[in-house]
Amino acid sequence: MAIAKEELLYTVEEYLELERSSDERHEYLDGHIYLMAGESLAHGDICVNLVAEVQRQLRGTPCRALSKDTKVRSGPEPKLKNKKKGLYSFPDLLVVCGEPVWHDEHRDVLLNPRVIIEVLPPATAEFDRGEKFQRYQTWNLTLTDYVLVSQARPLVEYFSRRETGDWLYTRVNELSGCLRIESIGCRLRLSEVYDRVTFPDDQTEE
Repeated sequence: MAIAKEELLYTVEEYLELERSSDERHEYLDGHIYLMAGESLAHGDICVNLVAEVQRQLRGTPCRALSKDTKVRSGPEPKLKNKKKGLYSFPDLLVVCGEPVWHDEHRDVLLNPRVIIEVLPPATAEFDRGEKFQRYQTWNLTLTDYVLVSQARPLVEYFSRRETGDWLYTRVNELSGCLRIESIGCRLRLSEVYDRVTFPDDQTEE
């Protein structure tokens, strides 16, 4: 059944109220609420591997890894009621250094991520590379590192923010390769990231 456009638009306050009472996760983009789909086995394996590797390397440092149940706000502070501008997303893995800064007293929407890692299913890869990254760059000024991990082939893409504000791009596409996330001193070995994940033979060299 078609739904009128007006019925699809929610304020930030309405979204947060609905989300906090829901058993499912939803992302928010400029008034629209999107139900997050279930993950594939490969996506789940990669996420678990990433959490294990990053959290292990952050022990004893001022930084911590947070799971994909933590929301991040990428947009202006909704000072006015009926505000519909902004992105509220659930990164697959994020790192915060020092004390977390929260959107409000509920302490469930983070404002100061240092590192965001997204595992890319085909359905959302274009959005994660494009609009979502643009929002992160614009509104999350604490963000220094953005990592995209393909679930379809051995490929990790890394964007690091320079002091000039420009972003440096690096990619690693061999299972024997290793990527260093500079700001937190963590290394992602692709053999560990993709542990238990299998690929078609014609994709391992791409």
